[in-house]
Amino acid sequence: MKVKMQTFPTLYASLADCFRKIYHQMGIRGFYKGTGPAMMAYVAHSSVLFWCYGFCRQLVRKVSGLREPAELSDLQTAAAGSLASAFAALVLCPSELVKCRLQTAYEMKMSGKTAQSHTTIWSVVRSILRKDGPLGFYQGLTTTVVQEVPGYFVFFGGYELSRSFFASGRSKDELGPVPLMLSGGAAGICFWLVIFPVDCIKSRIQILSTLEKQKGFIFTFLSVVRREGILVLYSGLKATLIRAIPSNAALFLAYEYSRKMMMRNLEEY
Repeated sequence: MKVKMQTFPTLYASLADCFRKIYHQMGIRGFYKGTGPAMMAYVAHSSVLFWCYGFCRQLVRKVSGLREPAELSDLQTAAAGSLASAFAALVLCPSELVKCRLQTAYEMKMSGKTAQSHTTIWSVVRSILRKDGPLGFYQGLTTTVVQEVPGYFVFFGGYELSRSFFASGRSKDELGPVPLMLSGGAAGICFWLVIFPVDCIKSRIQILSTLEKQKGFIFTFLSVVRREGILVLYSGLKATLIRAIPSNAALFLAYEYSRKMMMRNLEEY
């Protein structure tokens, strides 16, 4: 629903209208278009993000002159997450591209912007390879990086500030599942409120590049604002926030408990 409202805002008056039209057009299955690449995108992205996050924490620690067992400040943690996101963007961009193309295939065909509707992952992949080659999977990469780096600064910063609030002077490692989930939900809200306009432009670039030569971020941004107004950049925000709170609550809960479990196993070993 987010991607459809971002790229075809004139077709959907509201979140409820988008829901009704998707159900009428394609039934329940319509809400799961692009599930495969979406799962690949978020699994690969989260894996690389948190893997690089560990290394980036150590880098920030060295640059700051901190020694064990001193903890990074919330600001230093946010900087480490921001740096890690630049690497994660490399795996996110291709799968996001395929997902967005699948999710808007119906609108592209119905609007007459393309004669062929790609309904499977492999048909989209073949189309990209045939038209643009392997590098075609990185359409929108610059915009993805522009989105991810500041976005994950506030994402990890918001998470750590929330944990500090709930800890109230205690160790953050003592927090239970509810404060961790609330902190994760807060991080998701911070992330999307900051980067949503950039994400909207990224979706436009990745989808509309099927029709014409890819335009850059600045050109696309100015073109969209001039033709449709600044508020169109927030189309689909409500759907995104509804998703962001539970998904990021679960993400950080899984991360923290997995980290603690692996640390215990390492100590026992």
